Amino acid sequence: MPAPLTFDGRVVLVTGAGGGLGREYALAFGQRGAAVIVNDLGGDIKGGGRSSAAADKVVEEIRAKGGKAVANYDSVEDGEKLIQTALDTFGRIDIVVNNAGILRDRSFARTSDVDWDLIHRVHLRGSFLVSRAAWNHMKNQKFGRIIMTSSAAGIYGNFGQANYSAAKLGLLGLSNTLAIEGQKYNIHCNTIAPTAGSRLTETVMPPDLVQSLRAEYVAPLVLWLCHDACPENGGLFEVGAGWIGKLRWERSLGRIVRQKNESMTPEAVRDAWSEICDFTDASRPSSIQESLQTLVEVLSRVEDERGIRANPTGATAGTNPSSAVGQTLPEMSFSYTHMNCILYALGVGMSTREPDHLKFLYEGHEDFSCLPTFGVIPALSAMTGLGSVPDLNIDFTRLLHGEQYLEMFRALPTSGTLTSRGSVADVLDKGSGMVILLDVHTYSEGELVCYNQFSVFIVGAGGFGGKRTSQKAVVTAAPPDRAPDAVIVDQTSRDQAALYRLSGDWNPLHIDPSFAAMGGFKSPILHGLCSFGFAARHVLKQYAANDVSRFKSIKVRFVKPVYPGQSLQTEMWKEANRIHIQCKVKETEHVLLTSAHTHTHTDASVSGGSPQARLHTHTHTHTHTLRSDSLGADRDDAVRSQTGGLQSDLVFAEIGRRIRDAGQELVKKVNAVFGWEISRDGRTVREWTMDLKTGGGSLRSGASKADVIFTVSDEDFMEVVKGKLNPQKAFFSGKLKVRGNIMLSQKLEAVLKDYAKL
Repeated sequence: MPAPLTFDGRVVLVTGAGGGLGREYALAFGQRGAAVIVNDLGGDIKGGGRSSAAADKVVEEIRAKGGKAVANYDSVEDGEKLIQTALDTFGRIDIVVNNAGILRDRSFARTSDVDWDLIHRVHLRGSFLVSRAAWNHMKNQKFGRIIMTSSAAGIYGNFGQANYSAAKLGLLGLSNTLAIEGQKYNIHCNTIAPTAGSRLTETVMPPDLVQSLRAEYVAPLVLWLCHDACPENGGLFEVGAGWIGKLRWERSLGRIVRQKNESMTPEAVRDAWSEICDFTDASRPSSIQESLQTLVEVLSRVEDERGIRANPTGATAGTNPSSAVGQTLPEMSFSYTHMNCILYALGVGMSTREPDHLKFLYEGHEDFSCLPTFGVIPALSAMTGLGSVPDLNIDFTRLLHGEQYLEMFRALPTSGTLTSRGSVADVLDKGSGMVILLDVHTYSEGELVCYNQFSVFIVGAGGFGGKRTSQKAVVTAAPPDRAPDAVIVDQTSRDQAALYRLSGDWNPLHIDPSFAAMGGFKSPILHGLCSFGFAARHVLKQYAANDVSRFKSIKVRFVKPVYPGQSLQTEMWKEANRIHIQCKVKETEHVLLTSAHTHTHTDASVSGGSPQARLHTHTHTHTHTLRSDSLGADRDDAVRSQTGGLQSDLVFAEIGRRIRDAGQELVKKVNAVFGWEISRDGRTVREWTMDLKTGGGSLRSGASKADVIFTVSDEDFMEVVKGKLNPQKAFFSGKLKVRGNIMLSQKLEAVLKDYAKL
């Protein structure tokens, strides 16, 4: 039986604890080992009068049962005094339950300034002042739990409670922001909307209902939300009568009601009203970044005149993604040495601290081997080929890596050249998005080495009438309903993502804090395939003695992100040659890899199999970096007159000089061909090819075969070069379009940074 929740050593402040809900919270915390500050002004429900009797009585009850408690009689508007009582008496403050409140109900027309201001001073400002007084103490000790008390009146509104409703919903906004700001300090803030019998509710409820809705039916939720083991942060809960429910926001897909270069009219809003209010396939944004992401996509679609429809990211009209099934992608070659194998092993957490890791880290070891999951690296480049498949029309900024399957047919060589051949196995319509199953077979000297199936989800690209399931997908499998047979915990390093990306996944989401923030993350996240590598090597160690020839396959579904520095806990259940796995973040208990399984060989023989595979939430967002020294505005006219009207020509002339001076060095660094399409008034008027793959490099006018092609107007190109337009924003807004291997755009910095000096 699980151990009971205790609060030994914790110090709790409960405001308004002289009766009702506050009293119940204080007694419950005291009974479970916490030291309690019982705060109550002792006034009436309208905020008048004061008395020490209510707080003193609760303190006596706690002490009578062997608990520790002290009374405080200050108003919550004196928040510092409340926290000082905790510090003076018990030396710390761990938990704040903002419960104090009053009522001054009036219909809106009869609400006075005093009615309005007093309610906000006690409920909203009081909670702010008490929480602020505790905040730095919680930050310094890297622990804190705060409860805000909202109300159904705040969530839904209620007649005669305009003042109360506004204050109570304001508390939710305050709580949501504290949850974001406190996360990295292990300060959690949650909001409850309780319904219980109290001095406040007895004025608006029948007596028999007040008796039935006991405060003791609310307290257990508050205690759980305040416990060390509870991972919840930023939640909103309705609670009463022994029932608890969590609330969330829901948003309809909506409808774009304007077109490029045309005014938006109220008639257009009227005509689209039913679609605007249609919650079919609704989204559930949980952050301001998710909220804004849709607007960025809308701006891009309006700019490109891609039509007006309910789903702003849906499949382009006139295309049939299902027709892409069976299409093959360009063959990809991947050359590597023992250094790549070692770098990958370090990237997935191997260390010289562990003697049995040396065979993966030292090329002179008698059993030097390449980890099996390195097999995803040469296959990863095939994913960029999806951008060239007709009818898929992929927006890579909306791509999420859902599931991954890897099957080994022989041990990977520790150096050589591998060839990967990709094909679209299936395309599924999930309504809110499109799932693409990408099969990639990888060969060494003509012999099949491994098979990958990538399952990627394109947000908002559904609704094209395709099928929802596929027989071609390798299925996931839930673990057995019992305790795991083995558990391995590994802490990732603060630089884990920075190290793993050196194996070829250059997505800035994993290194650039500002880019991660655009994706809604507090800091760069770990690659999903890095967690995949951690889990696989845990199985390899536990059940195959690190013998790579015994590793057959692994299938995972990605669920949650991981932040570098967190610990990965892999739980394993063995059933014959199948090992079910589940990977969690140890600190939060959040599951990040689920319904996963691996297969091993009983001996050292590697057998083949029928390659087949299936969805996730690890974000893949692509962009590029372009910078140069600032160009003076006074030179623009001169540039236009010297270059036939295009400002960008002189910039490319400077790039050409740079390539002539340092071409061989750039070819070694970059090894790619870039194409540029410069437009004016909506049509392409100049093309450039920047070859940094062959010879000493070159820049020439005209179009040639390129690894990646950028399309941008002459004006926007100059705005980026001058530093006036952030290239990431240009990409997301549709002003800068990228085709081909988007990741290569990261290498442009070697050419453009600090060299376009005019």
